[in-house]
Amino acid sequence: MRIVFMGTPDFAVPTLDALVTAGHDMVAAYSQPPRPGGRRGKAEVPSPIQRRAEALGIPVFTPVSLRKADAQGVFAAHDADVAVVAAYGLILPQVVLDAPRHGCLNVHGSILPRWRGAAPIQRAILAGDAETGVGIMQMEAGLDTGPVRAEARTPIDGKTAGDLTVELADMGARLMVAVLADLDAHPAVAQPHDGITYAAKIDKAETQLDFTKTAVEVELQVRAFNPPGAWFDHGGERVRILSAQVVPDSGDAGTVIDNALTIACVEGAIRPLLVQRAGRGVMTSAELLRGFPIAVGTHL
Repeated sequence: MRIVFMGTPDFAVPTLDALVTAGHDMVAAYSQPPRPGGRRGKAEVPSPIQRRAEALGIPVFTPVSLRKADAQGVFAAHDADVAVVAAYGLILPQVVLDAPRHGCLNVHGSILPRWRGAAPIQRAILAGDAETGVGIMQMEAGLDTGPVRAEARTPIDGKTAGDLTVELADMGARLMVAVLADLDAHPAVAQPHDGITYAAKIDKAETQLDFTKTAVEVELQVRAFNPPGAWFDHGGERVRILSAQVVPDSGDAGTVIDNALTIACVEGAIRPLLVQRAGRGVMTSAELLRGFPIAVGTHL
């Protein structure tokens, strides 16, 4: 097929690679425009999809919006059989959705209709869901409301958002190739009306650990926000917790209760296993405490 690919982050790269390997004619790749680097004044950095598409020799387009007629005309001129979308990050107007002969197919990181929206992987972990998955959705104007052509599931089972992102990206890539190989064998099935939830974009404030929650809920925060890592503040410095276990100890919520950096929550406690200070590598809690003491009784 003649395919226009639309994606931005690392999550989208396996699907692009899989389509190339499957022998499709990749006529264009769309990605969000390059963004400024981490430090002020640093050069703009292209997205993972832009870098990968350029390496593959695929023409790249980075419009700020697809709402203007000239951008829509350029898109239509690709004469695509289908557009494949994976975490693109821009709204597709109806004229864009209708331009390819088979419309636009989206790789979505949840089992729809649960967790429609921007952050399905993190929200599934935060909610304590037992499983999640990936679906191939025929896109329409609504927010992830389109019918689904195929889906695959996986247990969450203690995985971090980073773990699941890699797993679901690979699952979605394989699923998209299978769907495009035989569209008739994968008819679009309307989503159920029951069980709809929305995965709002993650606010940075949510990544601060809240020890007034139960230890189980705090551990979910740790996994949902890794990467880059949920954090607490001590001495004006952020310390990220990348891995933690729930323990039955107790104390005043937010207080360090032993020499292993165990932190009491409103119910139970969490014991950090892997942590990271700003500008430092990942280390164990014991390694952290040797160079950055946090005394028993400290309130975080």
